[in-house]
Amino acid sequence: MDMKDKVVIITGAAQGIGLACAEAFAKSGAISILIDVKDAARR
Repeated sequence: MDMKDKVVIITGAAQGIGLACAEAFAKSGAISILIDVKDAARR
C-alpha cells in the first residue's frame, strides 16, 4: 500500500496495535502523527 504524501493520526501509539499501525504506516511512506497518554499520569 502506497501512503506517500498521506497524513495519518494514530492514537495509542506507544504499544500494541497502535504501535504496529504506526510502524506499518511509516514503512508505507505516510506522514504520521503519533499520540499516546501512557506516561502522562507520571508527570
